[in-house]
Amino acid sequence: MARILIIDDSPVIRSLLTDFLSDLGHDVESRDNGLDGIKRAKEIDFDLCICDTHLPRANGFDVVNDLAHSRPDIKLIFTDSLPDQLSEKIQQIGDYPCLRKPFELSQLKKVLNSMLKGIETR
Repeated sequence: MARILIIDDSPVIRSLLTDFLSDLGHDVESRDNGLDGIKRAKEIDFDLCICDTHLPRANGFDVVNDLAHSRPDIKLIFTDSLPDQLSEKIQQIGDYPCLRKPFELSQLKKVLNSMLKGIETR
């Protein structure tokens, strides 16, 4: 399965996503702010990152801007509770899926399956 990094400042969301993705067989880690998430993504070869748009220490735009250059192979999914200018800025960098909170886990699974096609099982 895939190595997945979750970056979200909500402990409830991190726990929910970690449990859900782990139950699907993925290797999952999480961080509670953008800077720690960027740092961890540079240390480990993650296949995919699920990142909240609004984060402390570095927002989703900062995360995508950094990882697009330092880890262009990592796939990114964004989550957001409110559509705003930050989401629009992220979409200007690339065509990244964005799930609006609250989202159904079935929505995440569908996007995840689509993005992980062709990734070798670890």
